[in-house]
Amino acid sequence: MKIGCHLSSSGGYLAMGQTAVSIGANVFQFFTRNPRGGAAKPIDKADVAAFNEYAAANGIGPILAHAPYTLNAAGAEERVREFAEMTMADDLRRLELTPGALYNFHPGSHVGQGAEKGIELISSMLRRIFDNFGSTPSTTVLLETMAGKGSEVGRNFEELRAIMDLSGLNLGVCLDTCHIWDGGYDIVGNLDGVLEEFDRVIGLDKLKAIHLNDTMNTLAAHKDRHEKIGKGKIGLEAFERIVNHPKLRDLPFYLETPCDLQGYKEEIALLKGLQK
Repeated sequence: MKIGCHLSSSGGYLAMGQTAVSIGANVFQFFTRNPRGGAAKPIDKADVAAFNEYAAANGIGPILAHAPYTLNAAGAEERVREFAEMTMADDLRRLELTPGALYNFHPGSHVGQGAEKGIELISSMLRRIFDNFGSTPSTTVLLETMAGKGSEVGRNFEELRAIMDLSGLNLGVCLDTCHIWDGGYDIVGNLDGVLEEFDRVIGLDKLKAIHLNDTMNTLAAHKDRHEKIGKGKIGLEAFERIVNHPKLRDLPFYLETPCDLQGYKEEIALLKGLQK
């Protein structure tokens, strides 16, 4: 089972790998930079090389880099869009040091411009980044499923598919269990139906990662408040079905629940115990 959680990147790559192993994880997620800001620490190539060696020896991966929350490719202001493009391009260059990584980002918020305009702005930014990269990035870029609060883009499978089609790029998807439940997809009562819809609209071959999060909200609340596994509206029985589903069980699972390291260790052990 590929399972882990979100870890602090403050100590560097090797420290994250060692922390992951200490809590029973073999994958992990981290922010590429301050999630509420824009600055990124200089890359320590010796640290990255030590991590790559440690990861290979301990079967860690794929690692999932998460873009900062401030990245909004669909923003109404040009400076906001320019920051998003500069940040993602820099993140992808840095991630070339860890080949095979995944890079996840929230598509953005159209802030009143309309979803169609937002999708157009996101797609064009992605095309420019890839065109200017000089080669195909070794990192797979993932669009995250969103809960649909405010003017979020990516509130349904169709919006994610539209970004993929308009960009013309080989993008993947990170499915967040809290977000799609809050967005109106009943993964508790109709998991098979939701996955069939995902396959019809996007294609299950594009599903590359899962954020495992319970939620404080009822179905279709269009909010985004994560809860510990089994303590929210999704519930433990549904998570047992998710981690054992033949279309999902081999994917990497990343916890983003409101836990400390000990809590993550317990949730990882719990979920491993559920997989048959």
